[in-house]
Amino acid sequence: MERKQFLRGLGLVGLGSLAIPLFNSCGGDDDATATTTTNSSTSGTCSITASETAGPFPTITPSTLVKTDISSDRTGVAFAINITVKNTNASCAALKGAIVDIWHCDKDGYYSEYGGTAMQTANFTTVHFLRGRQTTDANGLVTFTSIFPGWYSGRATHIHVHVYNAAGTSLLVTQIAFPEATNSAVVLVNLSTANGYSKGMSGYTYNTSDNVFSDSVANELATVTGSVAAGYVLTHTINVAV
Repeated sequence: MERKQFLRGLGLVGLGSLAIPLFNSCGGDDDATATTTTNSSTSGTCSITASETAGPFPTITPSTLVKTDISSDRTGVAFAINITVKNTNASCAALKGAIVDIWHCDKDGYYSEYGGTAMQTANFTTVHFLRGRQTTDANGLVTFTSIFPGWYSGRATHIHVHVYNAAGTSLLVTQIAFPEATNSAVVLVNLSTANGYSKGMSGYTYNTSDNVFSDSVANELATVTGSVAAGYVLTHTINVAV
């Protein structure tokens, strides 16, 4: 079964002075730089971020993966993830103490904790890369160190997020979309063969055709800044109702 078919069936803080080393050596595309795209979820409106499916590869036991650096043994272009959680029932004030789980695929489009099936032939059932949990600080912020995700058939580049309150009650399952302009990070990273991204953009599914994002990415589109050489930083705000 194709991943896209499976998902349809379910229905279900800037770069600043942060120094980010590359996990792999860089080649001739190191000087390429992506433009900055504004995250629409940080506009003047205060609405709950769209809910999306957690499947088909949610973290099996997320409470065991409390960590900031989720890269494990995965190589690729360096990637910092900054997510701020806000409470729509408090005029979108920062939500302290929220539990945030994230997970995404590696540069080749594979997920840890799954595999050996038609949906994902590569078997990574015994490892836990690119998955992690953090608790928001007083500013509602969690940060993760990772590698820039690749893509797989039927899906645009994305990150899965599950937000809980401090007691562990689920508040929202959502996904983060990426800007896809000509000189965006998505394009430049996937053309970065020197860093192991071998797929390029041939066969890539863009947000407008993605089975999760095609309806809208109005409050799911992140800001991504940086370069292939220096690494990228994702900044995104998720609004929940507590």
